Amino acid sequence: MTALKAPLQVQEVPDPKPGPTDAVVRVEACGICRSDWHFWHGDWTWLGITAQLPRIMGHEFGGVVEAVGEQVRNFRPGDRVTVPFHLACGRCLYCYSGRSNLCGAGTMGFSIDGGYGRLALVPNADMNLIRLPEGVDFLTAAALGCRYMTAYHAVADRARVRPGEWVAVFGVGGVGLSAVQIAAALGARVIAVDISDQKLQRAREEGAVAVVNASQGSPFMQVRQITDGGADVGIDALGSLATARSSILSVRRGGRHVQVGLTSQQEQGMIPIPADAMVVQEIDFLTSLGCPVTSYPGLLSLVASGKLDPRRLVGQTIPVEGVNDVLNAMTEFGTVGFNIIDRW
Repeated sequence: MTALKAPLQVQEVPDPKPGPTDAVVRVEACGICRSDWHFWHGDWTWLGITAQLPRIMGHEFGGVVEAVGEQVRNFRPGDRVTVPFHLACGRCLYCYSGRSNLCGAGTMGFSIDGGYGRLALVPNADMNLIRLPEGVDFLTAAALGCRYMTAYHAVADRARVRPGEWVAVFGVGGVGLSAVQIAAALGARVIAVDISDQKLQRAREEGAVAVVNASQGSPFMQVRQITDGGADVGIDALGSLATARSSILSVRRGGRHVQVGLTSQQEQGMIPIPADAMVVQEIDFLTSLGCPVTSYPGLLSLVASGKLDPRRLVGQTIPVEGVNDVLNAMTEFGTVGFNIIDRW
């Protein structure tokens, strides 16, 4: 990436070399995420995220450790790994308290070069590398790398979804479709809400028991009707005024709303919410970011056992030269499922 909104270029660059605590990973598969699209568009400057160019994007990847620094203790060349997109220092309050996703040490593919390249440098390897269990391949690792692990943390850790609960997911793109599959696997009754019938059909395939086309009537009223009073949990997986408001208004008294999606250039993080309705109904407003490393063992155990299957959400695999086509399709919300680079 050499300029905002300009076509990405495939170039030869020097191979990264690990510092004392770093590792270099040979990337075998890397997802193309809507967060990449936002970064490419220059969004999220209001969050302090500014593109320092040129930059190799890519923050959802799996691969093989190629080299490690002399102070790395837990990983060796040949290990199969994935990497959380939010890097952690391993020394701060958040890392010590099990909330490494809040560390602020940087972001793969945004603050440092990422997984669109064949080789990726991972700082503080003992903290930021996650070993893949046997049976979890690289395509699966790329599929769970951002959208899926983000949905897992939101559904399992933040919302604490329980069997039998009604969960309404607003926006069934990458994060939303992942949330549908995860919530259904945990025994919830899931309602998927979107404006695309194609995406809603895919949500049914991943376990949604009901779907709502948000372009046809009031989506939150339809959810309240289906659930006879409101969902136990509403999840805004997109990040817009319409989806946040609808999710909040869809939940029952004493329910939980989880804000996962970040807003776009139009809202810049500032959206009005129905505060009075939340107060008089004691609706919990929760937020969720990524997935701390402490949650990975549970997530990977469910994936390895087959109870969760992020690979099912892969729409297509492409060569690295096809990245621009996917980013352009995202502009028109024209992608379904995950798009993953697996050829360089």
